[in-house]
Amino acid sequence: MTGFWARLLGREPVPDAVADALADSEAVVATAQAPGGMLVVTSWGIWPPGGERLGWHEIAKATWDKVSLVVTPTSAEQIAPGTELLADGRPLRFRLTDPGTVPKAVQERVTQSIRTRNRRELPGGGVWVLQRRVPGRDGLVLQVRPDPGTDPVAARRLAEGIAARLPEGP
Repeated sequence: MTGFWARLLGREPVPDAVADALADSEAVVATAQAPGGMLVVTSWGIWPPGGERLGWHEIAKATWDKVSLVVTPTSAEQIAPGTELLADGRPLRFRLTDPGTVPKAVQERVTQSIRTRNRRELPGGGVWVLQRRVPGRDGLVLQVRPDPGTDPVAARRLAEGIAARLPEGP
């Protein structure tokens, strides 16, 4: 919903491309103007200007520095069904002219996507072992996210070992 009706009904304005792509149970939470268009925060993730949704479970971290929202996305390699080894992507910086509730909404949803969090030390650093909710799906995904500099072979072995100990799906 955009324009006049959105303002009249007290809803956030949403670009048509995003509105048309929203899942049936996906709700718009907040929006903010960024260079290149509107940043849209939904119950399922962030829609960057002109981009595809980045789900809450695909975000390693998000920070707000009073001018820009900085989101670090991840890429996931499936180790076994329900178990992923993550790699941090290049941080995305969104300079928001009037951020409104966007920074708070993003921080809350990234945090809420994490069901459990455990730290393991490994050669060269360590990993976070996370259980996270995936928007639109039942159950959890187990993610192993190494710190920069952590031995990648050790991180992979840990992820494989964890996956081997998990019960098989239904």
